[in-house]
Amino acid sequence: MLRLYHLLLGSILLVLIPLGAKFFLPQFSPPKVVKPPAVAKLPNPNEGNIWQKILGNAAAPTNWQVAACKGNTPLLCVSSKEELLGTVEINVYPLANNEDFQKKLIAAGIPAGSQVDYQSSKYQTQVLSALKAWVEDNYAAFAKDRQDKYGKQITFLAYPPQPVPVGKLQGIRYGFAGLKQKGGVQEQHISHVAFDGTKLYVITTAFDPGTQTGKFEKLENLAIFQPYLYAIAADLRLP
Repeated sequence: MLRLYHLLLGSILLVLIPLGAKFFLPQFSPPKVVKPPAVAKLPNPNEGNIWQKILGNAAAPTNWQVAACKGNTPLLCVSSKEELLGTVEINVYPLANNEDFQKKLIAAGIPAGSQVDYQSSKYQTQVLSALKAWVEDNYAAFAKDRQDKYGKQITFLAYPPQPVPVGKLQGIRYGFAGLKQKGGVQEQHISHVAFDGTKLYVITTAFDPGTQTGKFEKLENLAIFQPYLYAIAADLRLP
């Protein structure tokens, strides 16, 4: 019965997303074109999938399973009855290799080499300011890419960034949707970003035919899993 409820909920969301987004989500019109900064990801020391270390409470709908995918690829597998429904990807970017985010921290009032102070409300506010600037650049890059790719066929709508806990870190939840002019959802992305003083954590998943990893094949399954993803992000073993 609960499974039927989830399917009905997913179907309703599938219909309402393109309608509700037009009323509640501001359309993002970037004032400038920003290319995503080229940064090096944290090298994998062949110690396995990072999700094995950081996954806390693996919240999931009834009869769904959530676990680190096999191998070293940083993916979280979401499945039901041995069928893979989707994955969530995490990328880790060392601050030492990320000049762009270093500049955003300095602009927010956190000089290079500053001591991390998770208890300081001032520090938390400064980190949030840097993360919001990072998200704005991310939105601008996606908007430009989608404009070049789809033109006027797809409307790009950015979700308002929301401060949320990512484990014990202060983070931001963000995302966007691409809506078809004739109705329906071309793509939807849900992401979290957090900073622990030395590394930037970016957690992503989507419904997007053009994405290879960190994606769900069906929009309704992403919609069903969305609140559980929020709970998982809040309970991660970070830092």
